[in-house]
Amino acid sequence: MRFSLLFLVVFLHACATTDIPANQCPADRQALENCPPLDAVDDPELNAWYDARTRLPPKFEGRDSLELGIEAQIPVQNARAKLLGSSEVEAIRSLTVKIHMVENARHSIDASYYIFQDDLAGRALLGAMCEAVQRGVDLRLMVDSIGSVTLDKTWLRALHSCQIGAGFVRNSTGEVTNRRARVQIFIFNALSKSPITANRRSHDKLLVVDGFVPERAIVITGGRNVSLSYFGILEDGSPNPDTYNDAEILLRPELGVEKESTVGEVAEVYFTLLSLYKNNKYLRSKQFLTGTDLYLDRRKALSRSLSELKSLESLKPHFEAMPDYLETEWREADVRLAHEFANLSNETVVTEAVANLTNNPNSIMYLLEHSREDNRNRSESRVVSPYLFLARYYDKEGNLLLDEAERVLEWLAEDPSRSYEMITNSVLTSDNVPAQAIVDMDMAPRMLLDDDHKEGWLAHAEGSELSAELVGSETWANLVNHPQLKIYETGRLDDAYFGGDKHYGKLHSKYLLGDEVGFIGTANFDYRSRLFNNEMGFFFESPELAQDLIEDFELLKSESYHWGTPEWLDMRRQLMEGKGLKAGAVRNQRKVFNVLRKTKLEYLF
Repeated sequence: MRFSLLFLVVFLHACATTDIPANQCPADRQALENCPPLDAVDDPELNAWYDARTRLPPKFEGRDSLELGIEAQIPVQNARAKLLGSSEVEAIRSLTVKIHMVENARHSIDASYYIFQDDLAGRALLGAMCEAVQRGVDLRLMVDSIGSVTLDKTWLRALHSCQIGAGFVRNSTGEVTNRRARVQIFIFNALSKSPITANRRSHDKLLVVDGFVPERAIVITGGRNVSLSYFGILEDGSPNPDTYNDAEILLRPELGVEKESTVGEVAEVYFTLLSLYKNNKYLRSKQFLTGTDLYLDRRKALSRSLSELKSLESLKPHFEAMPDYLETEWREADVRLAHEFANLSNETVVTEAVANLTNNPNSIMYLLEHSREDNRNRSESRVVSPYLFLARYYDKEGNLLLDEAERVLEWLAEDPSRSYEMITNSVLTSDNVPAQAIVDMDMAPRMLLDDDHKEGWLAHAEGSELSAELVGSETWANLVNHPQLKIYETGRLDDAYFGGDKHYGKLHSKYLLGDEVGFIGTANFDYRSRLFNNEMGFFFESPELAQDLIEDFELLKSESYHWGTPEWLDMRRQLMEGKGLKAGAVRNQRKVFNVLRKTKLEYLF
């Protein structure tokens, strides 16, 4: 077991240099709080790794970190993989996995989240991070300035203060070194930076533990943010009926396979490059004021939150099962990290969207495009996204450059044995009114309806979409029951909203699956994910993992209706006849969509 000197070798075929002098302490060093133990070692490899977690190597000074990521030659790696799917059990397991990962970290923790809330889940995770730092684990945490705008940053400053009296980092053989564990906290694309580019966000949900130690490394990413609403429970541990249904991939390096790099190493380097983005803000604690520890009470509260979370009866069995869970039933997989760094710097993201794909060969959308070409003869495609758009791009003169719906329909027409299944939210389950208006008034009609029925569907006024002339005809039924194309929307009439006993929550999973290659990550496949956000995730090839995803897909299908069918239309009707925000959202979908289309604001959702 060793610490690797592969920083940026993985991406750019270069190596970090060791130019950090060892910490020096006087002879009476044991009396000084900041001096390492007498038996601490000065490890050159660990020194290089330690330095690489704060800045680019000298060879790359002056280079933009995002450019380095865009130019990267990211390898395919052998890994062990697990799916954390959309069921209630998997949601709770996701939280316990994260806490367990942090509590068992030995060398490093890297975490990047779009939404990080200071509820019980967020405070408990910060508490586990604080304890890790104090036992000698080097920590980096990044949150998005917009997604986490409501987060009380004092909690983050309290976490930063945990490095006071922190332990010393151990090398890969377990020896204590003379490098003290640190807390580095980044606010991604901070609103206090100039110029303000608030529309460019890091949508990441990534946790990497011991990334550069193959025997210990573990990575998790997908759709779940850090908030109780993503883990299926309330503050008291009881079920949350309105939770987000999500999916994540858990990865570990495949041991015994000689590779230049591992999935943990690549994920850690990825974090480094994103953390060095020029518009990030480095958040620090104010340490002491007149000799008073300003964050002592906050640190104690974090510790109490961790204890409280772990004592919840609904979570105890999952914590107890965690050691066995992380040792068994892994799926062999070839994986490759992908990202959208170029979205953060492209200035003509809409009118040159197609051309911009070639500027980032590590882009999720770029790799999807090439996988389509490489696997033209695939027979099946499955896609899950809460805000599922099929893009349509125009140039500056208004000429159509790409229509993904048209391309899918052409692909299906080439071979009647092909199938394309899509699952997204409905007006019942969506948390985004504008995005759902685009789904129901644009994406689905473009895929399923002919020109006359599309025009009729969009033209109908409030409450009249159920007219027999439009939706009761045999032609309508034939169109929406396409033999090769199925569009499902989650939620059914037995939901508690209608007086039933079910709670369908909110779909938040983001994955796709073809015959051979799949993808799990943070991208919603909407315009914002394609054009503005940084997104990340892993492509994979694994028959076993693919089967796990198919089972999750079928579960979501069982909780859905086909778009345009009588059951789906009846659900819309009952919503429209009700009261509240959801009722108003359904009644006004056409108005919302027309405003988005006329103002071109649809590209921001």
